[in-house]
Amino acid sequence: MHSVSFTPIVLLQLTFLAVLHGAKWTYNGPEGEHHWSKHYPYCGGAFQSPIDIKSELLRFDPTLRPIEIQNYNLLPNEQLTLGNNGHSVQISLPSKMHISSLPHRYTAAQLHFHWGSSSRPAGSEHTVNSKQYAAEMHVVHFNSDKYPNMSMAVDKSDGLAVLGVLIEVGEFSPTFEQFLRFINGIKYRDQRVQVPGFNIRAMLPARLDEYFRYDGSLTTPPCYPSVLWTVFRNHVTISRKQFLDMATALYSSHAQESSPVPLNGNFRRPQLADSRVVLVSFKEGRGLQGTFTVTSPLTRKRIVQQLLVGDLADLADEGLHQLLPSGSEKLHGKKKDFKNQHSPAKSKQHTLNPSLRKKSQNHHPVGKLGLADDALCYISLEQNVFNQLKLSHAENQLVQALRDKAFPELNLKSYLDCKSDLALPTIRNILRGRPTDEAFELNRSLTKALMNKQKTSTAIKPSVPGKNYGIFPLATVPRKPHSQGYPHPWLLPMEWED
Repeated sequence: MHSVSFTPIVLLQLTFLAVLHGAKWTYNGPEGEHHWSKHYPYCGGAFQSPIDIKSELLRFDPTLRPIEIQNYNLLPNEQLTLGNNGHSVQISLPSKMHISSLPHRYTAAQLHFHWGSSSRPAGSEHTVNSKQYAAEMHVVHFNSDKYPNMSMAVDKSDGLAVLGVLIEVGEFSPTFEQFLRFINGIKYRDQRVQVPGFNIRAMLPARLDEYFRYDGSLTTPPCYPSVLWTVFRNHVTISRKQFLDMATALYSSHAQESSPVPLNGNFRRPQLADSRVVLVSFKEGRGLQGTFTVTSPLTRKRIVQQLLVGDLADLADEGLHQLLPSGSEKLHGKKKDFKNQHSPAKSKQHTLNPSLRKKSQNHHPVGKLGLADDALCYISLEQNVFNQLKLSHAENQLVQALRDKAFPELNLKSYLDCKSDLALPTIRNILRGRPTDEAFELNRSLTKALMNKQKTSTAIKPSVPGKNYGIFPLATVPRKPHSQGYPHPWLLPMEWED
């Protein structure tokens, strides 16, 4: 009897231990991407990458500056490590390389590739209006203003910034040949060679001012939603022979294994948009029409303030559906009277998660580009949720519980920093603790909003009343001091994919 009652706990403990000590994962088969969330719960959670960059997701943002990179032209005497980590080809990068056009300094750590196969030369992770390119390069940077290394940054909500470059088969690339000529030295997993430095800038598109920008995740386990993605609008080309050098010469297995496993088709499929928008730095393009399509920061903050301290019955009369995508600006066609207008901060303290309370009162944007020092730490969040589930003897709920706990906070941060639309789960989270006598009108309005949302989009999976996955109120995530070096033993430096 006792062994049966504790079975769910044992299973969850095994799942958690698998995360800590590293479970095998592949792109296909029994350990393929559809099974990643069994051992890496965030892979089934919110704000995942890659996505299909569809026209209807785009919002023009005239404040997006051209990407500025420093020290990308390396000299031949600067030796780089080229390696095969079993999942990709990866090149280590010197710390002097960095992005200088973001509010924080993001220091380069490595670059790597995703590609198709000789029979199907389509292997980019991001797609544009469902078009998949032959390959994709990711140049990975970490927030060196706040974190000492990649490992310390990877599970923080403002930890990483990745430049994505779409690659098509076409003209020969002399720059790509600088490392592809050494590829036979890394045919098998864990093999590495030293290569001379070269001009990394030449691997990027000529124009760095045209790009897509959104909040997302690592595209490989553990899939932390910690990445500020910049995917360049224009692609680069490599020759068919250069593509085949990657697609046919490498193996994901070790040299001593009797049955070599080819390394190709190493891309993750597109994930749900999760009520995110994709900001674009250029006006051209279907659906943009050259207009300012991003709600102003003042309007966004006023919407949140009204949810926090306004008259909910009056708000319900107007219809909360106006807070949903493409409708947030309509809410403020007329001035609103707020209850407790004289002390909005005091009202916020009773309704908003403490980790968001301080941010919501700041005058600068909140999000991956403007976080306070208490950025979300996903390792701690996962442990916190796991412990709660263990106490309730819940089984197979870790993925959904993490999603329900993390999504509203992630979405509110992105919304305030103009990177997503205000989703229904986020609205419900903000409104916790508001007067119960207004609940009827509010719930009716939320129901109406849910129906309208479902008619227009299936991108986000809303919180469904009655499901008890959201069994914990959002709370400040307990912090555990990190040791120096690599605190996550299942990932070593060469294992960082994104």
